[in-house]
Amino acid sequence: MSTSIVFCLSKLLSWKPWIPGKQLQFLKPWTVGILTQRELTKDTSSDLLELNENDLEEQFVRGHGPGGQATNKTNNCVVLKHIPSGIVVKCHQTRSTEVNRIRARRILQEKVDLFYKGESSDIFKHKEEAERKKQEKRKKAKDNLEKKKQFKERHKLDLEE
Repeated sequence: MSTSIVFCLSKLLSWKPWIPGKQLQFLKPWTVGILTQRELTKDTSSDLLELNENDLEEQFVRGHGPGGQATNKTNNCVVLKHIPSGIVVKCHQTRSTEVNRIRARRILQEKVDLFYKGESSDIFKHKEEAERKKQEKRKKAKDNLEKKKQFKERHKLDLEE
């Protein structure tokens, strides 16, 4: 029986030999790094208020919801509190604590920006624009449905004559 060796890219961008059946411990931080990079590049174009780390209170609590024992016994749910405004954010979107920390900070940053800037906030403007587009789409679908009904009625009358 021959053992095949596969080369894998590690987090230090060097190729390392890997024998199938052995655990790859260096891949987990690599994948988390990819996820966090994706989160950081999500939408950095808007001018949001910066969060001061001294103003944040961070806690890690046990998860909840679907996922069973893997979710309910790990402290990967992040609770962030912005002390000056009193805004609290709870994030348990992934199983990774690091990704949840980044997502919680992003959500808190948006909420704090909305809290202090109000209607002049970019977040408020984006949500308002999205709601307007959604309403336009609904109206267009409703109009198309009405036109379709009228067409069917006319076609039915033409067939009866």
